[in-house]
Amino acid sequence: MKPDIPDVLNGFTFTLLTEILPNLGAEYSMGNTAIMSQSLAVIANEFERGAEIRFRENEEMRALFAEAARVVDDKALAARLSEAAAGRDASLLISVLDAANGQLKTLLIELHAAVEVSKAAWAPALDAKIWDHLVAAAERRKLTLLSLG
Repeated sequence: MKPDIPDVLNGFTFTLLTEILPNLGAEYSMGNTAIMSQSLAVIANEFERGAEIRFRENEEMRALFAEAARVVDDKALAARLSEAAAGRDASLLISVLDAANGQLKTLLIELHAAVEVSKAAWAPALDAKIWDHLVAAAERRKLTLLSLG
């Protein structure tokens, strides 16, 4: 049988919180054990969904960039947006996805700053799409902590 990593980590979390933590006497040890158990729960979540979140965010930003490249007035920015929009993730390794995500977010910040000061007719709609992406990205990255009831 192949162990399911999130199930194993959540099992460790549950054991730490329900069996070990109540039997510790020192406050310091109790606090550390509680923090470690919640960290295991967060790690289990990241293991399961980490690549999907980053991949989805990267694809959404590239789609935004493709649209923005057609309308922004700054030709240099439009060229960088087009180049980024044409990119693809080289791997599903979290480190690779994170590196691409960081570069794309840096460009998104630059685009958003340009959109916010633009008086062009296209700016409000693009601004709304950027905000929609930011809200969706924050929602996807919300942490789910283990609750014992």
